[in-house]
Amino acid sequence: MEDRVRVVIAEDSVLLREGLTRLLTDRGHDVVAGVGDGDALIKTIGELAAQNALPDVVVADVRMPPTHTDEGVRAAVHLRGKHPDLGVLVLSQYVEEQYATELIAGSSRGIGYLLKDRVAEVREFVDAVVRVAQGGTALDPEVVAQLLGRSRKQDVLAGLTPREREVLGLMAEGRTNSAIARQLVVSDGAVEKHVSNIFLKLGLSPSDGDHRRVLAVLTYLNS
Repeated sequence: MEDRVRVVIAEDSVLLREGLTRLLTDRGHDVVAGVGDGDALIKTIGELAAQNALPDVVVADVRMPPTHTDEGVRAAVHLRGKHPDLGVLVLSQYVEEQYATELIAGSSRGIGYLLKDRVAEVREFVDAVVRVAQGGTALDPEVVAQLLGRSRKQDVLAGLTPREREVLGLMAEGRTNSAIARQLVVSDGAVEKHVSNIFLKLGLSPSDGDHRRVLAVLTYLNS
């Protein structure tokens, strides 16, 4: 497979861990390790890195043993600090704004935050894993809505039209311009114009390269 990726799964529920493994391997991806807590995740990634066999992406539960609070996301943030090119997709039962913001604010590429319910939508889940592994972004629509909705300062977005805000939300979900066009039932050219306007109004210059899409979302989240 052209999009075949190598994955490490960190999930304390053996049943869910095996289920995620099956979903990914059935679609041609390689699950190189599965662990049940944050410490084991950090140790496993360290061992793989030492063998020059770092995976493309880690899929980790936010809450894992021993306290079932934030072990998973803390391990993810730690690993991103040591391995900036490692994709990280975290799964959560609910939208936990603090954890989502901490993860998103730490990087501009290769990050994802999905609700566990999204796993049932198999194709979307697998697409999200691949997208994050390849340096893209995958944010659950509920996460996007809650994070954007909690912002109190609107000055940075005051110049955006309602349609541009809608496009920004879809960008935050990791959609391509073509996918946004299909969602909004408009032409690719119209979406490109909206995206260009968003970059211009948020002060993101062409020198920011391909990461401007993610930076646009981060600018809003940090406003």
